[in-house]
Amino acid sequence: MSKSIGIFDSGVGGTSIWQEIHKQLPLENTMYLADSKNAPYGAKSKEDILQLSIKNTEFLLNKGCKLIVVACNTATTNAIDYLRANYDVPFIGIEPAIKPAALHTKSKKVGVLATKGTLSSSLFHNTSKMFAEGIEVFEQEGTGLVELIEAGETNSKKTKELVKKYVDPMLGQGIDCLVLGCTHYPYLIPVLKEILPKNITIIDSGEAVARQTKAVLIKNNLLESVGNNPEHVFYSNSDVGILKELVDNPLAKIEYLDF
Repeated sequence: MSKSIGIFDSGVGGTSIWQEIHKQLPLENTMYLADSKNAPYGAKSKEDILQLSIKNTEFLLNKGCKLIVVACNTATTNAIDYLRANYDVPFIGIEPAIKPAALHTKSKKVGVLATKGTLSSSLFHNTSKMFAEGIEVFEQEGTGLVELIEAGETNSKKTKELVKKYVDPMLGQGIDCLVLGCTHYPYLIPVLKEILPKNITIIDSGEAVARQTKAVLIKNNLLESVGNNPEHVFYSNSDVGILKELVDNPLAKIEYLDF
């Protein structure tokens, strides 16, 4: 069996990234680790986020993964430099899609919905500075949204009220692009489409991350070219029910892990 692409997140949100990777790389084996017990990472200290990221990385490396996707904006912004410096496999990170939003906006006003851990990171600020010159960026912490998504409440009244509370002030500022700066948030797109005016473009990182994963596999001669019934294994250290709902793939093997 050929080696897997390893993916980890603070919970189930990174499955939105897995969906895109699987779509673009259908021959690849994948292994996903949901650290739902410790979700959300966004409110934790940098040191805690780093230690959890190391633990997740070592778990996937011990399972023989050939490349690791850090499918969590907060873990990327706080830990990826350390991971790249200390482990011998390629790492793909996730960061809010400021660049495509800056290229797309006509009003020159962009909203970013993300966790505290992402918005307060130096990587986020450097990215904004680099790509958003002449653009006004309105930041909003999505406090409580990850917990609701982890609980399977992607479409509940409480979720809708919270999303509306967070996006309304950005709409009032005249944004025409909303960047989803957390891999959990694409599961809120149906709710966002109900709330947002038709002229607002929603931008997330999934497709770009999958393209980058493919490019890095090719560059490192790691791309799978033989179609031998790929395996997709998902581990969670919390209730696996929500993972089963979100993945909904007959080939997926989903297991609880005391981790």
